[in-house]
Amino acid sequence: MSVVPTRYRRTSRDRVLVTPEGISVPVTVASRGSRVGALMLDFLVILVLMGLTTWGLIEIAGGLTGIDRNLEQKNALGHALQFLVIVWLVAMFLFRNAYFLFFELGPRGATPGKRIAGIRIAARDGGRLTADMVIARNLLRDIELFLPIVFILQAGAQSGMGWLTATGWLAIFLLMPLFNRDALRAGDMIAGTWVLERPRQKLEAAMSLARAPAARHEDEVAFDASAAPARRTYRFEEAELAVYGEYELQALERVLRDDRAQSLESVYETIARKIDRNDGWNDERAFLEDYYTQLRARLEAGMRMGRRKADKFSGSQE
Repeated sequence: MSVVPTRYRRTSRDRVLVTPEGISVPVTVASRGSRVGALMLDFLVILVLMGLTTWGLIEIAGGLTGIDRNLEQKNALGHALQFLVIVWLVAMFLFRNAYFLFFELGPRGATPGKRIAGIRIAARDGGRLTADMVIARNLLRDIELFLPIVFILQAGAQSGMGWLTATGWLAIFLLMPLFNRDALRAGDMIAGTWVLERPRQKLEAAMSLARAPAARHEDEVAFDASAAPARRTYRFEEAELAVYGEYELQALERVLRDDRAQSLESVYETIARKIDRNDGWNDERAFLEDYYTQLRARLEAGMRMGRRKADKFSGSQE
């Protein structure tokens, strides 16, 4: 990763990210304001989900307790209420922790708040965003934001020392993004991630290969590589290509020919989730073109060896 030369910068947050394949990709580090705004939006969503869940469980508990019961039934009622309390505790834990993990491990690498703010998390080395990275950065959030509450509870709400310690702790971690050029918080530093700004327009027009105007075979998607600038190339492993067959290849070909942004994005999300990849976000067409090319080559090689895979539900057939 390097800083864009001054004459080419739009903002001081512009960077050049070099991928493991040696491709230079221009990126923009998300502003501190957009990150705070995204976090507030996510917390708002979480609070709403918590409130609705709590209200629903209270309604269920109220229905159970509103009926006259004998002693044996009251004992069963007590167990039922204990179960509801356990369900509430588990739900609160999941909303506070699993919410971020679920969305950031997805193909977009972004929570709803980040998507609204136009930002996402990514690996600083240009590689794939891994589960370890997402887990590490979110575990650090608990230490950054919620540990001060423990200080206050242990020292007592009336303890000046407890409030002073909590304030100092929050100040250190909340101000940390102000003292590094990439606005990294502690979780990003440990996890090897950063938060990037989503480009205001699709990179498809600038990075994807133009269609070749010449005639082509009806089963082939051809692109004019000389008419467009170089773009990132995606490589897929054998296990990632093995999940789909001829039927899916034909469906993908139709999507590429139709060239509809919404369809490309939807198919990208499906394939990315299936093969556990998230590095083609905002470059969906290039990702799908390369996947199509490599999947077709694999299937054709298998047919030459007498093996066919009809669709994702079937194995290779002799």
